[in-house]
Amino acid sequence: MTTPTDMTAEFASRLLGWFDSHGRKDLPWQQGITPYRVWLSEIMLQQTQVTTVIPYFQRFTAHYPSVEALARAEVDDVLHLWTGLGYYARARNLHKAARQILSDFGGQFPASVDALCSLPGIGRSTAGAIVSIAFGKRAAILDGNVKRVLARHQAIGGWPGTPAVHNALWDIAESFTPQQRHGDYTQAIMDLGATLCTRGKPRCQDCPVSADCLARIGNQQREFPGSKPRTALPVRSKIWLILLNQAGEVLLEKRPDSGLWGGLWTFPETESRSELPSFCHHLSIATKPATALPARRHTFSHFHLDYQPVLHQVTAATGVADSPAYQWVNPDQLSGRGTPAPVKQLLQELAAGHHSLASNLQAG
Repeated sequence: MTTPTDMTAEFASRLLGWFDSHGRKDLPWQQGITPYRVWLSEIMLQQTQVTTVIPYFQRFTAHYPSVEALARAEVDDVLHLWTGLGYYARARNLHKAARQILSDFGGQFPASVDALCSLPGIGRSTAGAIVSIAFGKRAAILDGNVKRVLARHQAIGGWPGTPAVHNALWDIAESFTPQQRHGDYTQAIMDLGATLCTRGKPRCQDCPVSADCLARIGNQQREFPGSKPRTALPVRSKIWLILLNQAGEVLLEKRPDSGLWGGLWTFPETESRSELPSFCHHLSIATKPATALPARRHTFSHFHLDYQPVLHQVTAATGVADSPAYQWVNPDQLSGRGTPAPVKQLLQELAAGHHSLASNLQAG
């Protein structure tokens, strides 16, 4: 009789055999494996495609080749390197965790899941990946790809964001993790989800564990895992103030460390255009009449941000220098400043003299 232990061992055996022949082994973070490189790649890969992450990982490790180098960096420089990758809390937590590793662990990564989970931004799955890949110890993971593989293989219905489904998948992940080749198994099951057991078009004919996959047997691949219940995204509206001085510089504001785009440099914003005069008065800025530019939209996972850039030519500014939260910046010289993607886009258009921004720039 085949026991559950036999079944889980066979799952791991088939998966590892496939990985040996077909798994990806040439990704940048798979070369010169260290806990630092595994950690960095796992954080970057959260909700981000491999092809997007590769150049960011390469630039990041060139600047900060070790956890010590990252810990000694300024957070503004870290955020600048992260610009465009999104979910900026990841970068802030990387920096905080690096400093904590230096202060609390003598610069050495802890080798247990529990200790790693005490660091900012590291959850159970990320900790499991570090422990298994970098330290060669047995630890389960459950990232998005693995959730999909296991939910389909075991026909676990429901959205993995609910506690019951989440816990059920963790139980399966723990039982399927083998007693040997821990790092290879972790890489293999992530690879399987990323390359074969994909969300839209799973390649079941090439899958090493499809023979007993319950979703495949029932031709129900698209039903697992269950989708998050859909709700209409709320809309927030903001006015972005583009203050352009006579030197061709624009005013940027550093956001608070916590909250949306925490620690990044953005255009000052208000709820409505009626607040713009009082904002300029507060900073002792005199301007020509404002020019409203076309409104734009940036979508986050949980809401839409509709923002309207409003361009002001500055004729005098005396109060900004008194506040460290504001800086005049040349649009094409942003080194060392992290900016969100939509802000960076507007700055690039200003630097290039693009369409409506250009005509208003020249009019000043």
